[in-house]
Amino acid sequence: MSADGLSASSERKHGQAKICLGVDPGSLACGWAVVSRNGSRLELLGAGVIRNPKGQEFFQRILLIHQRLGEAIEKHQPQFVAVESPFVEKNAATALKLGQIRGGVLLTAALHGLPVGDYNPMQVKKAVSGYGWAGKDQVGKMVMTLLNLTEPLPADAADAAAVAIGHLLATRKVM
Repeated sequence: MSADGLSASSERKHGQAKICLGVDPGSLACGWAVVSRNGSRLELLGAGVIRNPKGQEFFQRILLIHQRLGEAIEKHQPQFVAVESPFVEKNAATALKLGQIRGGVLLTAALHGLPVGDYNPMQVKKAVSGYGWAGKDQVGKMVMTLLNLTEPLPADAADAAAVAIGHLLATRKVM
């Protein structure tokens, strides 16, 4: 296990599995998770939280997120990236910063030739728990159940896993 993530069985071949990198963007804590789906079976291949120090220059935060997501893409070879859209922010400066982080995530996907699915929080919650207004705890427990995990993921990584699961379930008929 590395300092910014954990890895399960990403080294082995996944045959016909579809693999998605889910991202829960944030400038201080950006969650990521790689989930595979083979038939109805979901498996966590790796997950983590990219943490940026508060005093770090903003462009350096975007660069670190780009680098760490690039490493996850190289290691796990996903075919898709799924990103959670932000809630509408009351603070314009916060919304702008989150948009810049998302832009960095989208650029990382594009540089690796990966298509991107964009999901709002209600879509993610509904896909994972069946209820669009589910709380964070309920989503985290469903992620544990769906991925057959014995230990909970950090909150931001669990949110990213939920985004990846939502994408894999939403696109299962077209893949």
